[in-house]
Amino acid sequence: MRRVAFGLGANLGDRVAALQGAVDLIAPHLTGATVSSVYETAPVGGPEQPDYANAVLVGDTDDEPHFLLALAHEAEQAARRTRDVRWGPRTLDVDVLVVGELTSDDLALTLPHPRAHERAFVLVPWVEADPDATLPDGRRVLDLRDSLAGPADVRRRDDVALEIRA
Repeated sequence: MRRVAFGLGANLGDRVAALQGAVDLIAPHLTGATVSSVYETAPVGGPEQPDYANAVLVGDTDDEPHFLLALAHEAEQAARRTRDVRWGPRTLDVDVLVVGELTSDDLALTLPHPRAHERAFVLVPWVEADPDATLPDGRRVLDLRDSLAGPADVRRRDDVALEIRA
């Protein structure tokens, strides 16, 4: 079993429903799945666009990385994601952040995610979902979060919650 983490984000349509849809599709493939709270964040890069709702889903799996990527893409397709503009607005974005200690330079799936370690909108919910999370190189996600300038830009939404449903 390997620990896997998925970053979830949406800034078009019913953002929370899109995140919940991704959790509903991916979590059954994980043992001991946990999902963070929903966080509101400003977009990073790309054109002007609405704020994002973000969360992180973690759990253990024996599934192969490309199967996990296929699940991520299936969730995006279910939310009618289009890829018109790089870093543009989207109904759902699902990133595979880590798959255990695996590393990969594969163009389709780079592991760990190449920018996760520098993004508060990933690190803040990831620490909540898995306080002991580490990257394959041994860096603790908690330490990476604490080293960022600006995690205060990530606002926890206490009015909504994602669920792991049976």
